[in-house]
Amino acid sequence: MPAPIEVVSEPAVTLQLLGWVLAGSLLGCCSGLVPGLHANNFAFLLAGVVPSVPGPPLFVGCAMLAAGVVHTFLNAVPAMALGVPDAEMAVTALPGHRLVLEGRGYEAIRLSALGSLLAVLVAVPLALPVTAAVTAAYPTVRAHLSLVLAMVAVALLASEPTRRGRIGGLVSFALATGLGAVALDLSPDAPLEAGGTLAPLFAGLFGAPVLIDAVRGGGVPSQEGTAVTTSRRFVGTTAVAGSLAGAVVGYLPGISAAIAAVAVLAVVPNGASDRGYVVATSGVDTSNTVFALFALVAIGQPRTGVLVAFEGTAAPLELPILLAAVVLAGLVGFVAVIALGDAYLDAVGRLPYWKISVAVLAVLLALSYLFTGVIGIAIFAVATGIGMVPVRLRCRRVHLMGVLIGPLMLGL
Repeated sequence: MPAPIEVVSEPAVTLQLLGWVLAGSLLGCCSGLVPGLHANNFAFLLAGVVPSVPGPPLFVGCAMLAAGVVHTFLNAVPAMALGVPDAEMAVTALPGHRLVLEGRGYEAIRLSALGSLLAVLVAVPLALPVTAAVTAAYPTVRAHLSLVLAMVAVALLASEPTRRGRIGGLVSFALATGLGAVALDLSPDAPLEAGGTLAPLFAGLFGAPVLIDAVRGGGVPSQEGTAVTTSRRFVGTTAVAGSLAGAVVGYLPGISAAIAAVAVLAVVPNGASDRGYVVATSGVDTSNTVFALFALVAIGQPRTGVLVAFEGTAAPLELPILLAAVVLAGLVGFVAVIALGDAYLDAVGRLPYWKISVAVLAVLLALSYLFTGVIGIAIFAVATGIGMVPVRLRCRRVHLMGVLIGPLMLGL
């Protein structure tokens, strides 16, 4: 007969783990609510601090993972309230912001929270079989990556309902591709060693144009209704699709959560709706944290900035404990994004929006300088000009994701 399984409970260790996860979750809340702060920038900042943090490496690592997970929940809030995303939430910035301007901001926050939470709950049990499948398909996909990305770009252009929109989308994609080809590989000297040029690129492409137009706008209207008006089936299907796309991000180098979200929206029925954007991008962004952890265990390659920083803690890869930390952080993030997101929207709605816009533009300029120096200011300015193109040509801003897709597609 097989030996009986013994379950050992250590309340002191459990409470200690809980404390570290909650501390990391608090950091993730703070970083997620800062407009334009990319998760990788935050992770590298943490990596610089971690060596001086007293505590068991495993628990310190759990805190970093928790911070990364909760960041993916909360980073949707400034994208919706201010229109300023980090790179992973770029494609959801305008749709989420539109819902806020329609008075449906509370619903948008709940859609984002559901997309992220469902993605975690789906990713954990599917991580092992999906890991096996993606690992097997990896050589084929990698060999034909340019073709896959070209198909995604063509599908997005074809989805524009008008000829003017398709032309505008092509122009936007081409300009963004050129900017990405020039800027992505730069390694400028900067006051903070906390990542590369993603911060000024995405702040300029997706954040600044919204803020510039908002200076002359009427501000954020009062928000009404917390009910989710789309079907449970649609939310569930889109979140699951986003979760599975997160697996691709976790294993394929060079594929970001934003690119995977674009692919999901090209194939999910009705995925191009504003609500679909919010659910899908949130699902991809959050599930990536789970699948990237399995990728680290399976192939020894950290695929996110958070996991690069995690490796610096020298924490053991105790997968059950790390997964428990991720799930717990997901639950904390779900509650936090609803509670803090509603309060965030209310606070923004009470203030003169032109003052908020000017202040946030100043924050974005400051972050661009801190993370990329003087060159970051130039990148931010050029990206802002390109970011205005789809707005003026009346096409969707998702084509600006050519800043990442284009250089990869062309092998640059």
